Amino acid sequence: MKRIAVERTWLRESERIKTAQRWSDRSVGKCHNTAGHELRSIDAGSYSLWVAQEVRTREVMRILLVEDDLDLAQFIRKGLKEEQYAVDFAADGEEGLALALANPYDLLILDIMLPKLDGLTLCRRVRARGNATPVLLLTARNTVEAKISGFDTGADQFLPKPFAFAELLARIRALLRRGAPQQLVHLKAADLKLDPASHRVWRAEQEISLTNKEYALLEFLLRNKNRVLTRTAIIEHVWDISYDPMTNIVDAHIRALRAKIDRDFSPQLIATVRGAGYMLEEPEPAA
Repeated sequence: MKRIAVERTWLRESERIKTAQRWSDRSVGKCHNTAGHELRSIDAGSYSLWVAQEVRTREVMRILLVEDDLDLAQFIRKGLKEEQYAVDFAADGEEGLALALANPYDLLILDIMLPKLDGLTLCRRVRARGNATPVLLLTARNTVEAKISGFDTGADQFLPKPFAFAELLARIRALLRRGAPQQLVHLKAADLKLDPASHRVWRAEQEISLTNKEYALLEFLLRNKNRVLTRTAIIEHVWDISYDPMTNIVDAHIRALRAKIDRDFSPQLIATVRGAGYMLEEPEPAA
């Protein structure tokens, strides 16, 4: 019976690859080519064993897909269901927002260009309600500006179209691992305190309101306190994009963060290291 189940799973995977090829002929050719190449590089017996192990060990995760391209949505839903994910679907932003706020999802996959309510606004409203579910944005605009706009709304990952289905799966797995429960402790420096569980920040017992990116920047600085962080390291970690020497996005966010956590408090914690980057420096305790 186990052998029959594995063979059926193999047949479903083969059918998914064929579906990808048909879909790629119409719009996203890269998807089949990448998946097909990977499939041919693994012998059937090894692949079947891997699939059987994945099916046995993975708990069912619930994903919300909001995509108005019905052909693409059908392809993604079919592939994810065959990977043992539970998938809910909405074709416009308003329906997607209602579902996202009403149900406990493990991941939200949102297209940016949606009717009724665009994906960026949807993500922003989800975050405004205190919902920390990981968000993966899909878009045809693969520009630095588009990525920054997406991350500033609270999104966690950004996947440009066309994409390989294998890459979509890899990003989903990474986000689900990141969203797994962890033992979280407060991060502190002097009288500055950050709570990773609630995304709240205090200085001298006074709560401070930060944007999503200001919070991510402060958390990165606190986790590396007393270490110099280059602009390249900061932008790649906080924004998940390659550093462009012509952009001042890091400096602008450092200025905004200083205005909130340093300007009216003492001692000042964020230091500029000339020619190197920035450091959150915890002062030595008084003797």
